[in-house]
Order: sequence, then C-alpha cells, then structure tokens
Amino acid sequence: MGKGPGLYSDIGKRARDLLNKDYLSSDQKFTITTYSPTGVTLTSTGTKKGELFLADINTQLKHKNVTTDIKVDTAANVCFTFTLFTWIVLYSSSIYIRFWNPCQLFTTFTIDEPAPGLKTILSFKVPDQRSGKLELQYLHECAGISSSIGLTVNPIVNFSGVLGSDKIAIGTDVSFDTKEGALTKCNFGASFTNSDLIASLTLNDKGDTLTGSYYHTVNPVTSTAVGAEVAHSFTSNENTITVGTQHLLDPLTTVKARLNNFGKASALIQHEWRPKSLITVSTEVDTKSIDKSAKFGLALALKP
Repeated sequence: MGKGPGLYSDIGKRARDLLNKDYLSSDQKFTITTYSPTGVTLTSTGTKKGELFLADINTQLKHKNVTTDIKVDTAANVCFTFTLFTWIVLYSSSIYIRFWNPCQLFTTFTIDEPAPGLKTILSFKVPDQRSGKLELQYLHECAGISSSIGLTVNPIVNFSGVLGSDKIAIGTDVSFDTKEGALTKCNFGASFTNSDLIASLTLNDKGDTLTGSYYHTVNPVTSTAVGAEVAHSFTSNENTITVGTQHLLDPLTTVKARLNNFGKASALIQHEWRPKSLITVSTEVDTKSIDKSAKFGLALALKP
C-alpha cells in the first residue's frame, strides 16, 4: 500500500491474492494485449466455460493524467470477432456459443491527482441508465478515503474510510440506499503490517461474517509466502478455513497451492515465457470425493 493506510479494499488484500488470484478451476482463458504508437492499449479476452464462450474487448487511452477505459462485454458478435478467431486456431473441435444478453458498453474516466492525493472516477454502462457512478478517492499519510454516489434520482451512496499508518490501520465501509432509506452494506476492518507479515480482521455482511487473514513472507528472494483466511458466519455457525502458499521455482516460474476445510485442494504453475506474457495451468481436486475427476484450467496472456 506504500505510505499511509491505503484504502479499505487494501485490508487483507495480500492474503486474498495469495489464496484466490490466478486460480481458474475448469475455465480456459485467452488474453492478448496490443499497444499503438498513440498510446492506445487494446486488450481482448476470451473465456470458455464448458460449452459457453464469453468474450470482451477493452480499450484504454491515457492522456496526461486522464485515463479512459471502454469495455465491450458479453457474447454478442461485435464482442468476440477477434477472440473467436483465436479459439478456432486453438481448438479443432466444435465451439458452441450461446447468446445470453446483448452487448454492454462499460466506460470509465479516471482523473489522477487533479489535486495532491486525489483521484476522480466517473463510470457508466450502456444501455443501463441507472449505472452511472461518480467516485472520489483521497490518499494521505494518515488516512485513505473513498466515496461514491450513483447518478440517479435515488442513488446508492457509498463511503469507506481508513485511519492509521502503513503499519496499523482501522476503517469502515458503508453503503446507504436513499430510495429504501436503509443501509445495504456495513463493514469494519483493521490490519497490522510488519516487514514480513500482514494480519487483518474484518466484520462484514452487517456483522454476520467475521474474517481473519494472515500473510507471511518466508523468503523474499524466492517470493516464498504462506497465508491463511478463517471466516465465521454467525447465522449458519459455519467456519471456512483456507490455507495457501506460493514459491518461485526460478525467476520466471511461480507455483501456488491452497486447501480449505471442505477438502478442496488447488494448485497452479505460472510461467512467464516472454516478458509480460504468461501461461498458467491450474487444477482442483475434491479430496473428500476421490471418485470425481480433477478439474483443470488454462490461461494464456500475450503482451508485446
């Protein structure tokens, strides 16, 4: 998070990334990114989930401190023209494509530091007229604040704030629906950060879920780390425990593994076969149902 406590979303982020990031289950994903001399970044992504093929195209333009992101999403013709061609090359078998929804256009304008520490984000989705949102983020050495409001007649207002330093932070994240006149989200969290470990505790779902996480760097040279997350639901009186680890086999190859108390074991290997281009293979096994086949996931990301 650097200097200061960061934003509320940073609480427990290192542990969440260790335990969840890059695990694909049984999905197959292909991503290619290209850059133009004028500063336009074009990213095309295709994901195959069983017989369903999903795709999106994201265009990003940076000009000084303003970043514009335009994303065309879902499985309509205009969305998967490029990615469909890629999948045809990769697969000789038939590809089944289902049309669930028309294309949606996600647009985000980000103005970075119109004033020191301030970021302004305007986002909306076409054709959803209720999707417009204006967000302000402010980072300080002693605080991190994020506030957003929906651009509708009866908007949802969100506020999150964190106080502290880069060592100890405490904060809250609340949302209020002005139409219903009620809180839709009320979360609290705290974190402690040391040179080699990060611990956090959050109370989410309006006080129903208590989650504690731990991230420890064992060897910075090989990026070896271990992490754990324990979540308790007061309504169901159920506990969810997940532990995981990561390690660099060499400067270009990372392995990760995780296991939860329900017997789901997952592992992945990720190799950077050229700068910024990654291939990731992951697997998941249900150790309590050995008669079930293991799931495999594959992701390929290409960047020039």
